[in-house]
Amino acid sequence: MEHVMSQMEDNPIIAGIKDEQSLKTALDSECKIVFVLNSTIMNVASIVSRIKKHNKLAFIHVDLLEGASSKEVVLEFLRKNTAADGIISTKAPLVKQARNYGFITIHRFFLTDSMSYHSIDRQISNSDPDIIETCPGGMTKTIGWVKNKVNLPIIASGLVCDKEDVVNALKNGAIAISSTNTEVWAL
Repeated sequence: MEHVMSQMEDNPIIAGIKDEQSLKTALDSECKIVFVLNSTIMNVASIVSRIKKHNKLAFIHVDLLEGASSKEVVLEFLRKNTAADGIISTKAPLVKQARNYGFITIHRFFLTDSMSYHSIDRQISNSDPDIIETCPGGMTKTIGWVKNKVNLPIIASGLVCDKEDVVNALKNGAIAISSTNTEVWAL
């Protein structure tokens, strides 16, 4: 976990990849962490291998891993078949189980209304994540609310489109931002 935090301090911008072109761009970027947001059980190992060859950390969004279930077996599969550093999920039980497999865990939250905001405490107590990710990251006021509510590192993700969004997210308490926007990666 210290290594991940160190990488985020060095470069707080995380590349979120969805296709081959964004993977190539991420590998050539200064981003030190890559979130794999679109993969299949057939290609996830090769994607992670390519990321690791570029000395970057790889996190798999297991909810978006095509061909896998949201059951614990996906974690066993990833541990046996990839060198992924961590996982991302919106599912508290899966996040909690991932720690048993040695993964760094990121619990992703979509903050769409007051109910989703007020449920964070309960979900975190169920998932015990290393890091939380709040979406949309472009709503920087909510990052401050969450920062005051929980004692965990926060990644802002989704709708982070320009330097102003990045600066505001970091100023409001995020330790890093994740974006699929390749222009943001170059900031």
